[in-house]
Amino acid sequence: MNPNSQSSAIAVVNLREFFHDSVHEALRHQHVAVEDQTEHYVVNVLTTFARADALYESDSNRTALPPLVNLLSAAMDAPSLEQRNHLLQRLGDISLFVAGFFAHSFARRLVDVDYHIAMGGRAYSSLADSMRGARNKAIASVYAELAHKFQRMVDVLNDVAEMARPATDKDVLRLYEIWLKTGSPRARHLLCQLGIEPVAVSARA
Repeated sequence: MNPNSQSSAIAVVNLREFFHDSVHEALRHQHVAVEDQTEHYVVNVLTTFARADALYESDSNRTALPPLVNLLSAAMDAPSLEQRNHLLQRLGDISLFVAGFFAHSFARRLVDVDYHIAMGGRAYSSLADSMRGARNKAIASVYAELAHKFQRMVDVLNDVAEMARPATDKDVLRLYEIWLKTGSPRARHLLCQLGIEPVAVSARA
């Protein structure tokens, strides 16, 4: 994922199996308990978005991530419930993947990881609310759990991402920024392991 980490790339024969094992270990390490269906869903998201064509959108001029606010607006204006749910699912999935795997790349950008957490949690919560019928009870519970534990699942995916990227000198500062913006238990724990007790900066002038 990190363009500077080619020298330490991990050879993976079965991508789904790699993500399954990595997510399972990260859940254990972060002390996050989720239902089996939710764990499988997250593994499927990672496996799908490992293909760039599934994650990015292309036009004649460029290939880029779709703006989250555009996905949300399109979902709210969708002509059918099926299309609305599809767009909300994509919004939630992209938010989870990007916040989980690219948290360090948001430094000094206008849109940070907390924005993706808020948007993704909202998308999954809306999906859960709209799919609570008897036929959709199982998937509705998955979306509800992802909405409720979105921040913790981002921490889990941060762990998975760390398995494939080396640490840099800027990581400690970035961990502190992430903790300030999101209250991430993972970021706080890592800072404490480094001998740093994170303290919130007072907003008073």
